[in-house]
Amino acid sequence: VTWENYVSLFKVLPFGRYFQNSMIVASVTSLLAILISISAAYSVSRFRFVGKNLVMILLLSIHMFPAVLLLIPLFIIMHKLGLLDTHLSLIIAYSTYAIPFSAWMLTGFFNSIPNELEEAAMVDGCTREGAFVRVILPLAAPAIAATIIYVFIYAWNEFTFAAIFSQSTVSRTLPVGLNTLIGQYVIQWGLLTAGGVVTSIPVVALFMLIQRYLIEGLTAGAVKG
Repeated sequence: VTWENYVSLFKVLPFGRYFQNSMIVASVTSLLAILISISAAYSVSRFRFVGKNLVMILLLSIHMFPAVLLLIPLFIIMHKLGLLDTHLSLIIAYSTYAIPFSAWMLTGFFNSIPNELEEAAMVDGCTREGAFVRVILPLAAPAIAATIIYVFIYAWNEFTFAAIFSQSTVSRTLPVGLNTLIGQYVIQWGLLTAGGVVTSIPVVALFMLIQRYLIEGLTAGAVKG
C-alpha cells in the first residue's frame, strides 16, 4: 500500500483547485435545478392552464436531444455574454440540460400525492404555501433526494461542456483536469486512478447523507390522527 500517487496528484496538478471548481459548479447547479424543478413540477401537477400537456411534452423532448446539440448555441451565448471560463457558464449549461428532466420526474411524483392531503391541511388553517411545505415536501423527500443526486452526479462528471467552456485553471473541473494526465504516448495511470478515487468520494458521501432522507420520506405521513 502506498500513498505516493495521492501525494503526487496534488503536486503535479492544481488538483485542489479543480476539486473546488467541481464542488462549486455541482452544488450550485443542484440547488438551482431542484428549486426551479420543484416549483415547475408542483405548478404543472396542481394547477390547470392552457398548454399544460404541451409544457410536459417540451420538458421531456428537450432531454431527448443529445447534449452535444446544445454545445454550439450555448457557446455562442456564453461568448457574447462574456461568461466563458467562468463557473457561471457551466452552471447555466448544466441547468439547461438537467432542469427539464428533473421537473418531469418530480411532476410524476407530485401527481401521485392526493390533493386531499393539502385540502385537509388548508382546512386546519394552513395556507397553500404552508400545506406545500408541511405536507407535500416531506412526502416528496424521496423524489427530491433522488433528483439532487442525479443532478449532482451529472454536473460532477460532465466533460463535454467543461472541456469547451473551461479554458484555464480558474474554472476547469475535475474531469477536464484529470484528462490532462492522458497524453498522446504516455498515460499516467497511477495519478489517473488516484484522481478517480478522490473524485468519487463526494458522490459517495452525498448519497450516504441523503440516504436517511430517502427512507424518512417513504414513511412520512401527513394525515392527522
